[in-house]
Amino acid sequence: MPEARTSYHHGALRETLLDVCLGLVETEGIGAVSLRRVARDAGVSPRAPYNHFPDRASLLAALSGRGFAEVARLLEAAAAAADTPVAALVALVRAYVDFARDRPAYFRLMFRPELSESVNVPAGHEARDAGFKIVNDVVGRCVDGGLIAETQPEVLTVALWGLGHGLASLWTDGELTKQAADLDRTADTLVDQTLALLERLLSTGQRPSPGT
Repeated sequence: MPEARTSYHHGALRETLLDVCLGLVETEGIGAVSLRRVARDAGVSPRAPYNHFPDRASLLAALSGRGFAEVARLLEAAAAAADTPVAALVALVRAYVDFARDRPAYFRLMFRPELSESVNVPAGHEARDAGFKIVNDVVGRCVDGGLIAETQPEVLTVALWGLGHGLASLWTDGELTKQAADLDRTADTLVDQTLALLERLLSTGQRPSPGT
């Protein structure tokens, strides 16, 4: 008996294919992904994915771009919920690390070199740049408000991104958990302590008030 096919609106099918692809990445690994397998799991014909993605690399690149867009939304929400601009900087790093902790397979996929350099999904590059801009904007608020004395805010932005990405990568690779265990604490606690130190360092770097 032929397999039953599922009918989707054109736009809905694209999102469904991405959802199915992400499910495979997170449960079986990127090696399990093929357009035929994604079509089968989505309940559509083997040719249906080709209406949206010319090949496997394009599918994975689109999924990577969607991940960056999700991270940008999380960063925006974290910054908006913080009480002060300095606290927002710390919250941005925490939100980035938390995404990697909660979605390790997705995080690793997003930074595969062959996908992060793909020219097939310009929206992915825009989403990645949007996340960086959020961090840069909060750094600017801190500098403009005299909360930090950094004279090269763009360098601080890169440093904060590097801290967040370093912690996230160490966590997804299992190294942060090992290091935390050696220090008799959990990885979550170690991240909290690291970010508390970051906040103290940023706060002690406040620009002196005029006349002091």
